Amino acid sequence: MEIRALEAQQPFTTKDGSTIRSILDLSNAPVEKQSLAEASVPAGGSTQRHWHQQSEEFYFILEGNGTMEIDGESKSVGPGDAILIPAGAWHQITARETLRFLCCCAPPYRHEDTYFE
Repeated sequence: MEIRALEAQQPFTTKDGSTIRSILDLSNAPVEKQSLAEASVPAGGSTQRHWHQQSEEFYFILEGNGTMEIDGESKSVGPGDAILIPAGAWHQITARETLRFLCCCAPPYRHEDTYFE
């Protein structure tokens, strides 16, 4: 049985500039097909626009408000919003106020699967 407490996970910065705490992923569990992390972006900040060749992502906004851009289409997002980011889609999230969200990736997130303009 694999159980990980969020508070026990050390934050780090991903290639796109967000700060994440891996909850369950390749670095801390025998994960094969998905990963789960808590991400945060400070007020006025944004991730670097990027895409993933293999990973499909879900973002689930826990706190804060911002703008989600996927393949040139932008929408406001806030607590309770779930966002689908298909593999291969360019995307960026910008925080109007500090954003905290869950990020699920399938297959699991890997730095090597993150591509920039």
